[in-house]
Amino acid sequence: MSNHRLEIAKKHIFSTGLGDIGSSLCRENMKYGIAKIHYVQEQLGMEVSATFVSGPDETVTKNKMRWKNGFGYGGKISWGDGTTKVIILDVMPNACGMLVGGMNEPPKPGKLIERINAIETTESYIDGVRVAWDFSKSNHFIDVFKVVRLADIDFPDYAFIIHSGSPELKGDNAKGFGLYVHESDILSEMADTIETPFGKSKVILDNDAREYLQFFHFADNFSKKKRMLAAEMLFDNFERISNPLHQGLLNYNEIILGAHYIKDKEDLLFPLVLRADLPAYLIKGKKNLSDEMIEILGFSKRAKKLGVYASLKNANILPHGGGYTFRDLLAVTNVMEVGGERYFEVEMHNAVGHKIFGNPKDIEFIYRGREVVIKTLELGLGELEARLIPEYVLKV
Repeated sequence: MSNHRLEIAKKHIFSTGLGDIGSSLCRENMKYGIAKIHYVQEQLGMEVSATFVSGPDETVTKNKMRWKNGFGYGGKISWGDGTTKVIILDVMPNACGMLVGGMNEPPKPGKLIERINAIETTESYIDGVRVAWDFSKSNHFIDVFKVVRLADIDFPDYAFIIHSGSPELKGDNAKGFGLYVHESDILSEMADTIETPFGKSKVILDNDAREYLQFFHFADNFSKKKRMLAAEMLFDNFERISNPLHQGLLNYNEIILGAHYIKDKEDLLFPLVLRADLPAYLIKGKKNLSDEMIEILGFSKRAKKLGVYASLKNANILPHGGGYTFRDLLAVTNVMEVGGERYFEVEMHNAVGHKIFGNPKDIEFIYRGREVVIKTLELGLGELEARLIPEYVLKV
């Protein structure tokens, strides 16, 4: 029965990824997450419809808990029409995003470092919550670029990107419960636990779901204000270009994981950031996926049969980065379940032996390059408006 559920979940994964090992690992793990949501939908009397539509940067997540919950990164998960008050907490929304600013002259690196050090010793509050500056965490950073215009746009000669989230709100905080159920005692008490064949699933329902979605909107606004506050403290004069979310809830039944959501934002410029040694890009999104592209990808018949065609037609996503892949790994050959944990057996590039691991966080990785940009254009997800040539990257 479990294998049958995994096969059904696999059919609900629509991948536009590169097909490399990072992409393959994402899909193999995502089967378990989607299968869990399907089981939850059954128990709650919902239509079994949970679907993952990935972008070109489809990859693993470096968050151990999210991976353990059965989810990858680089796309959009849907489990309803957006109005049903059922929120899957296992996907772990965190309001992470990137602020893009334009300026005529960049500050000297030394001056910027001085200002960053000053920020980290400054006690700042936003909406009653003390700010915890997180530029030293994970892959959060401050980038400064020279701008090369690729379209007829009015844009300053230099740009910066600030990438950060809202760690202040993951656990219980001044506002009450937090975003992460495993870090918030209050949220843990509010949540329902549903036992599935693939592990426990934490969900929040009805009025509690309404409160949670409201709090997520607060967290999203907090995160945006935090990036703006940082920019105002770091850069003398700048123009705000965009400040989009790429990791969080869109409504009760949809989440973006490492993807921009471009619906009703056709004039906004979204950042796509690759490795530090490669240009970043500003992209104007196009509504996606088109009927023609769905057919070309071979998704049309399957999506219609499953009743999830609208999830593809209204994906409206753009990659926010290149995503991770693994130089020495070739292909997933087997997934084992031992003691309630998943282990991935992977063939090596050198054809000598296999690597077996439970979580990819500690596996040596590389960031992908321009192939993600090329695939984005091929899929008709957006148009390049500017190339951002790295001047320097600050990781403090």
